[in-house]
Amino acid sequence: MKRIILIGPFPEPLSGVSIANQVVKEVLSEDTQFEVDSINTSYSRFDEQIGKFSFKKAFFYLTLNFNIFKIFKNKIIYITPGQTFYGILKYGFFIILGAIFRKELIIHVHGNYLGKEYKSLNGIKRIIFYFLVSRFTKGIVLSESLKQNLTPFLDQGSIFCLPNFAQDFLYTEDKKLVNDELRIFYLSNLMKEKGIFCLLKALKNLEKNNIIYKAKIAGNIDEKFSKEILQLFNELENTEYVGIVNGDEKINLLKWGNIFVLPTFYKMEGQPISILEAMATKNLVVTTNHAGIPDVFKDKVNGYLVKKNSIKSIQDILTYIATNKGEIQKIATYNKEYFLHNFTVNAFKKNLIKIIK
Repeated sequence: MKRIILIGPFPEPLSGVSIANQVVKEVLSEDTQFEVDSINTSYSRFDEQIGKFSFKKAFFYLTLNFNIFKIFKNKIIYITPGQTFYGILKYGFFIILGAIFRKELIIHVHGNYLGKEYKSLNGIKRIIFYFLVSRFTKGIVLSESLKQNLTPFLDQGSIFCLPNFAQDFLYTEDKKLVNDELRIFYLSNLMKEKGIFCLLKALKNLEKNNIIYKAKIAGNIDEKFSKEILQLFNELENTEYVGIVNGDEKINLLKWGNIFVLPTFYKMEGQPISILEAMATKNLVVTTNHAGIPDVFKDKVNGYLVKKNSIKSIQDILTYIATNKGEIQKIATYNKEYFLHNFTVNAFKKNLIKIIK
């Protein structure tokens, strides 16, 4: 039996990485080949300033090093670090100790920013960053185009692709698709770079143009932008903020909708789980040509691409769908089949174990 420790964020708060880590823990724990331990590095307060230094965060992450003894007990160290200098540095003791004692060190990068961060660094920061990331023996990315984030540090043969997934409970039952009205929904953290402001302003323009729709917005609001975001909700008649959803609430939202919109230009973005969740539950997807999204999404096949940070682009696509509602049935039905052939938890589990072994 192989002893493996997972070091990274777990719910709560909810994020693509924390959900992925939770599923990794579950699927490995179910496999008799592994004995699984974990260290939860989730910082309880959600904000958009990822990678920014603060004394509160520094103290929190320093206290996590009291778990350093767990490195000795495990053969495999699986880490999902951040993609900034501090995002790597906070795992430094775990990485160095794992390397000294010749543990198998696996880095799983859930985005497309690590390589850019390295190129932007100078002097001692660049040296430290390279030293730490190059200690890993294997690297995992979400899709082929994201491998370049690890090629400065690891051999090509040590970098593996592991596509994301949607959890089983989302797609085991089929839904009755409503395709005669626009049921728009957003399911992600309400962050500026995720495109939430563009979406809400585009919905406001739809109302001005008498385009009939219903919309539900779900996710955690960054405190710094909460006043501005809530003001936009107050100005919209057909849009409802439903808060943070999980479990049955999340299932109900995915089954209620037929058009999922994620106009992201988030610099840390990888391959959003929310897009796969929308496909799994038979929805048309509207998103951007960003990060690893093109590896799992094709324009006019899985839905429609919109321009980054563009209110007009979102408005134009939703207006087009409103006058071509037949597209909803065609694309949404295809997305469910496409998902089932590529992105189930079972497929994720098989690929993960293959990579680890």
